[in-house]
Amino acid sequence: MTSGKSCGVCKVVGILVGIGALNWGLLAFFQLDLVAKLLGDMTGPAKAVYGAIGIAGALKLISLVKCCPACSKGSCGTK
Repeated sequence: MTSGKSCGVCKVVGILVGIGALNWGLLAFFQLDLVAKLLGDMTGPAKAVYGAIGIAGALKLISLVKCCPACSKGSCGTK
């Protein structure tokens, strides 16, 4: 975990990754795709949400090995 300080980009990425994880959990346990239910099955807005979640997931994986340049140095675990 970080010190709790993160930039706005990192907060948005975390929220999107959380939404994606919850959606996958709902799909696995209840066969409910919440994004598709709310926005339609593969409509433009649904594709945009899926795309944003996919990009957020990639950024989150990158953040495991490289610090976000927008964050302060203290939030990366380096001082």
